[in-house]
Amino acid sequence: MGLYPEIIEKLIEKLKKLPGIGPKSAERIVYYLIHCSEDEVVSLGETLVFLKRQVKLCKKCFNFTEKDLCNICLDEKRKNIICVVEEVKDLISIEKTNFKGRYHVLWGRISMLDNTSPEQLKILQLIERIKDEKIEEIIIATNPTIEGENTAAYISEILKKIGIKHSRLAIGLPVGSELEYIDSQTLKKAIEGRKEL
Repeated sequence: MGLYPEIIEKLIEKLKKLPGIGPKSAERIVYYLIHCSEDEVVSLGETLVFLKRQVKLCKKCFNFTEKDLCNICLDEKRKNIICVVEEVKDLISIEKTNFKGRYHVLWGRISMLDNTSPEQLKILQLIERIKDEKIEEIIIATNPTIEGENTAAYISEILKKIGIKHSRLAIGLPVGSELEYIDSQTLKKAIEGRKEL
């Protein structure tokens, strides 16, 4: 028998399944919802249902959208440079830098541990876009993890065969850091990716 009424226990269990939500956070959310007005809770529920029914993937870049194409793909002022990212959250991070190109979301990275093969990612769709659109450059912006590096290398080999200009995001030292606190792998990448002044 639980400490709370069954409906509260059930909601706490469901909330704990959300990323970053542990038992204490789930309890706090339930307390908050109990103290909200019925209209606020109903509005939240309707928004969640609307989210599930309306949000889909852009047919071109695989970003989130409510239409066939996302707002970025519909923006004709953007440059014909595609920034390839692993997830939509990576796209959002790069978009905050005022990048004015386009995107392509892979929806993952090549990973033997997770049994994710290149065929499961949106790599084939990227190649189709390159053939259909007048793309000037591809920026590979996968994460600087082993899986991200392997994915970048895999895509780079394909792009070399196609003969399209492509680059990898620079990896190096964070602004404001001191060398004595930087790990050796990051330092190595910074030395390899150094630029002439």
